[in-house]
Amino acid sequence: MASITPFKISISEDKIKRLQQKLALTDLPSEVLDPTSPWSRGVPLSEIKRLAFYWQHHFNWRAVEAKLNELAQYTANIEVEGFGKYDIHFIHQKSQVTNAIPLLFLHGWPSSFLEVTKMLPLLADGGKDGAAFHVVAPSLIDFGFSSASKKKAFNVDQHAETYHKLMLTLGYNEYVVQAGDLGYLITRFIAMKYGPKHCKAYHLNNAAPAEPTATTYPELHAKMQTTPLSDKDLAGLARTQEFSTRRNAYYLLQSSRPQTLAYSLTDSPIGLLSWIYEKLVEWSDDYPWSDDEVLTWVSIYYFSVAGPAACLNLFYENEHQVPSAFEKAKEWSDVPLGVARFEKDLILLPKAWNGTLGPVVLESEFVHGGHFAAWECADAVVGDLRRMFGRGGKVFGCVEGRNGYSS
Repeated sequence: MASITPFKISISEDKIKRLQQKLALTDLPSEVLDPTSPWSRGVPLSEIKRLAFYWQHHFNWRAVEAKLNELAQYTANIEVEGFGKYDIHFIHQKSQVTNAIPLLFLHGWPSSFLEVTKMLPLLADGGKDGAAFHVVAPSLIDFGFSSASKKKAFNVDQHAETYHKLMLTLGYNEYVVQAGDLGYLITRFIAMKYGPKHCKAYHLNNAAPAEPTATTYPELHAKMQTTPLSDKDLAGLARTQEFSTRRNAYYLLQSSRPQTLAYSLTDSPIGLLSWIYEKLVEWSDDYPWSDDEVLTWVSIYYFSVAGPAACLNLFYENEHQVPSAFEKAKEWSDVPLGVARFEKDLILLPKAWNGTLGPVVLESEFVHGGHFAAWECADAVVGDLRRMFGRGGKVFGCVEGRNGYSS
């Protein structure tokens, strides 16, 4: 059985001083001004100047650290078959409701365990009027305060094994999952490997299902031939195409030459800031990011145990396994799922395609919200989870002895 150890974030004063020194020595590039479209070439210079100055002179990491340390954090030493042992950092917020549902939350990139924190008080609440949850939110391996991956081919399979074993270690033999982005991939692998015995159901805030064909899903394909795509589905396909052809360069680079990019992200705090800040702004739905929020997200990468660029390993491994992780994740699983669609997300495929992933028990559409749903729209995600797992939901009581209610 893996050991569980209480954990507090404690970045050394030397690391903080080194960050400030690097910020002071920053050389910024020139800029071709385009007043009509200031973000057309990437993050505007004025934005980076402001954030860099604030990061160096006013941002208070110690205050952020103290606030995060109010959360119940731990590490677990988990053995991954063929790869050795890893220290997994995680939040474990237990509800006061004894019958709360064990929920594994898996973040993506450029996110971290931080993304779940707005949902924590909402998920713990409940017991009478809505389902309550015990929440386990790990830092993925190579992210945040978890260990670095140690060997080639540590891919989505190994991530799935790691967080499944974490849930078992915590005594949750049955559990549910909520995820998006890279967490979506890992969740799909968990469902295929450990469901429905252990993983009883899962909820996604973005999904990348396959298009049903006459060969793969004949009944669904036949139904789609007689039911034209809605205007919303057509708009989603257009948005997906635009993202895939014009805004996906980051993925091609991270999945093909991660080491080359790693030097810039590791050595230059401003390089790391601009790389992440661009995604926070462009992938969210006009969310009013404060400078403190942005710099907290970026600082967690900068101070990460494995280093700011270690997270790129997963992108590389995703595309260098056969089939790729995204293709494998399109396979059918018998585990029930719910899918929430946020209108400003990146991948918005037709609603009917979700039926290729497994038995869909909940589908929701939100006119507001982007890629970071748990952060941008915490209430919406929690509400979806309560509709799916609470009384009247199609998977109510799916975890034996833990239905989310006090009575």
